[in-house]
Amino acid sequence: MAEQQRQVEDLNHVLKVRREKLAELQAAGRDPFEITKYDVTAHSTDVKEHYEEWEGKEVSVAGRMMFKRVMGKASFCNVQDLKGSIQIYVARDNIGEEEYKGFKKMDIGDIIGVKGTVFTTKAGEISIHATELTLLSKSLQVLPEKFHGLTDTDMRYRQRYVDLIMNAEVKDTFVKRSKIIAAIRKYLSSQNFMEVETPMLVSNAGGAAARPFETHFNALDEDLKLRISLELYLKRLIVGGLERVYEIGRVFRNEGLDTRHNPEFTLMELYQAYTDYNGMMELTENLYRYVAQEVLGTTTITYKGVEMDLSKPFERITMVDAVKKYAGVDFDQIKTLEEARAIAKEKGVEFEPRHKKGDILSLFFEEFAEEHLIQPTFVLDHPVEISPLTKKKPGNPDFVERFEFFMNGWEMANAYSEINDPIDQRERFRAQEELLAQGDEEANHTDEDFLNALEIGMPPTGGIGYGIDRMVMLLTDSAAIRDVLLFPTMRTVD
Repeated sequence: MAEQQRQVEDLNHVLKVRREKLAELQAAGRDPFEITKYDVTAHSTDVKEHYEEWEGKEVSVAGRMMFKRVMGKASFCNVQDLKGSIQIYVARDNIGEEEYKGFKKMDIGDIIGVKGTVFTTKAGEISIHATELTLLSKSLQVLPEKFHGLTDTDMRYRQRYVDLIMNAEVKDTFVKRSKIIAAIRKYLSSQNFMEVETPMLVSNAGGAAARPFETHFNALDEDLKLRISLELYLKRLIVGGLERVYEIGRVFRNEGLDTRHNPEFTLMELYQAYTDYNGMMELTENLYRYVAQEVLGTTTITYKGVEMDLSKPFERITMVDAVKKYAGVDFDQIKTLEEARAIAKEKGVEFEPRHKKGDILSLFFEEFAEEHLIQPTFVLDHPVEISPLTKKKPGNPDFVERFEFFMNGWEMANAYSEINDPIDQRERFRAQEELLAQGDEEANHTDEDFLNALEIGMPPTGGIGYGIDRMVMLLTDSAAIRDVLLFPTMRTVD
């Protein structure tokens, strides 16, 4: 306890000294917070990677001072910017006596601008010989000496700005995330898809099996929901003649938190007229290969030591065959709901009284098959009971033209041959309303305006939704969804 008290007192003293230094600067008319801009001519790695172009030339860099070693008339510091860090050589004779005194008073964490000449030290380190130093922002807090490890995980997520400063690999993850989304947009643009935006506040949150968040709009005195999907509005645009549309955006689902779920997450949905789920499979293979090659420079992903090869044709297996392969149960031979319930009890698969034969097939798949789907795999032809927005298979109305895309045992995407029959869609909505009445909070409400759009007429359409966060997890070898969300949802701390 005494040691903790001493540490608190030491920290308070350091913070007090930093504020006193700021007050001195302000009293001398050198308030760093009054500086509005600084002209940067290069980043640290630009200088290092193209040294032959910069050697002996003047450069201006800016960033956060992460290290300082004062040695009489000459000192060293290290400046960290977006792309990396670079050593700065600071000599009193080059910057002047007053400026050198000012440099010695600077603290780790201060943001500085450096102008100087690029050279290599006797130790062989590419550096900048400073001719001018500018304090751009005074850090009034203290950076942690070590900002990683299991004990600090919660604080890392809460103070992501510190995490980004202290952990280069974290910054790299989010730089890659940006590149992944840029690559997706680039690929879809090449395929003539149009990016659109649809409402987040909706009166009817449909398009997925999920419980929505609810809010109240004061101006209209109406209760609204946060969207759980992008689907129904994007399909309205297909009806309107926009033949290839997509949206990348946040959706909100009132569900639990775990390594792969956050209540708000990034979803991409796209819809293409005049194609079906086979077209969505082709697009998915090509998109994943393109993004991996563009961002990682390879089509082989390594996640926690396991390699996944995107270069080969993705495996395709029906849900029935997957359950047969991994559970040893052939649902083609199970004809009634009673038989499905009996085999579920025999195999220890829990189900609810409302579950029908198709629901139980899906539960078997989740229990026995998912974890084995490590390499890229399309799981085809889902039961109609769990697919209220999907076109039935011709000649086999118990199943629909739907696939889920799996990698690493995770669902990465979900695709349909979309229903364009308004009469069939109304019946599916009616079945969902019955589930709602039985207490299923994730069932869909009937969307009359969407049905009206289908009655106007929608062409045959393929649609798919991609979990962007899971894609980023795989491509950056990140263990949890919180590691790829800059600001994940956290419990409020009092």
